[in-house]
Amino acid sequence: MFPIIIMCVIPWVANMEVRDVAVRIVDNDHSQLSARLIHRVEASNYFTFRGISASYDEALRDVEKGHADVIVNIPRSYARDIEHGKVPQVLIAANAVNGTKGSLGASYMANIVMQNLPVYPGKSNVQGGIVTKNLYNLHQDYKVFMIPAFMAMIMIMICGFVPALNIVGEKEVGTIEQINVTPVSKMDFILAKLIPFWLIAILELTVCLLISWLLYGLVPAGNVLFIYLLAVLLAIIFSCIGLIVSNYSDTMQQAMLVMWFILVCMILLSGLFTPTRSMPDWAQVLVTVIPVHYFIDGMRAVFVHGAGFAGITTQLLALTIFALLMGSWAVVSYRKNV
Repeated sequence: MFPIIIMCVIPWVANMEVRDVAVRIVDNDHSQLSARLIHRVEASNYFTFRGISASYDEALRDVEKGHADVIVNIPRSYARDIEHGKVPQVLIAANAVNGTKGSLGASYMANIVMQNLPVYPGKSNVQGGIVTKNLYNLHQDYKVFMIPAFMAMIMIMICGFVPALNIVGEKEVGTIEQINVTPVSKMDFILAKLIPFWLIAILELTVCLLISWLLYGLVPAGNVLFIYLLAVLLAIIFSCIGLIVSNYSDTMQQAMLVMWFILVCMILLSGLFTPTRSMPDWAQVLVTVIPVHYFIDGMRAVFVHGAGFAGITTQLLALTIFALLMGSWAVVSYRKNV
């Protein structure tokens, strides 16, 4: 049920798109051109039209009460400036308490205002100078971008948390001592513990791919085998991290706190929700040692762009190095003698 809930519910909840921006318009011109601008705002899927205010101060009071997010103040000379070939000075004021909603809402509104301006011969505006053609995600649905990344979360939770809690749980009940007194080698014991979780992770990845196809109509643009190869490497890395945490932990509570600390830091720094290039320079340095970042980059490259082996060589090499380091650490840190 875990991958089903994540894939069917979280993409609808963890949505970074800005919609339903409440707009109040102050029409000081009362012309046909200003009315056309108002109709454009009403027809937009990103805005919720809250009506026309008599003055800017009245609209500002609605913003202070939380009834509006953006104010569009149309000047008295709006139609006259357009008829004379000038660009009218339309004031767009956004509530910046929610910085993301305010900035994106103002940007959306600026595009609508510029689209309402005619293009005169010999002159250009934003509408005539920039043409956007979407080659991927034609409907600009944020869920499409997040689904490949959510597969990483499922792999992390299954291959990281569960092995750590499994071995620490045996420590608490004392059954681990029965293994420690047998001639079973450390490598055999570790593989016996981790291989079932690797198989479960691959099974859940398959469920995720089926859900993305059946529910969202998304199929990988590249070879599916590359996705499984990336998933196997990530499963090895986080199962070894979980084993390392369990080797140094005495109780399940201690293992859970340490694993939660590791996973939250890795998820937030991986570029899962926000682009890594928008992070500060020091954070971008930390990203280079986050294995989830390479997995998500590789997944999106194969899933979205249809990259081949050459397109994910860097990601595969980085994940392989992390897998070797974490696997070696897991074997060395496991002690059969207490």
